[in-house]
Amino acid sequence: MIDVDLIHKALANPFRRQILAWLKTPDEVFAQGHIDFSHGVPPNAIHARSGLSQSTVSAHVASLVQAQLVVPTRVGQWVFLSRNEEVIGEFARQVSLHL
Repeated sequence: MIDVDLIHKALANPFRRQILAWLKTPDEVFAQGHIDFSHGVPPNAIHARSGLSQSTVSAHVASLVQAQLVVPTRVGQWVFLSRNEEVIGEFARQVSLHL
């Protein structure tokens, strides 16, 4: 079950919407180099692209994770972030039905 109000709150911030857009096409947005996007995007790549402080980016990512729009995946000692397409799709359906 999704928390529609929490999702609206998370999406109210333009930078959070930008993060979701970046995570939609990480191969196009982030410098590939040594990064394997099969598990998602490392938070430090979002931090590097944003130009914001690490603590600010972490707070925004935490809001997206709390709203279940982004899923963190731990691989060894690293964490990768990816979009939760199931929750995003359900939210879009609910908005379409009720607004």
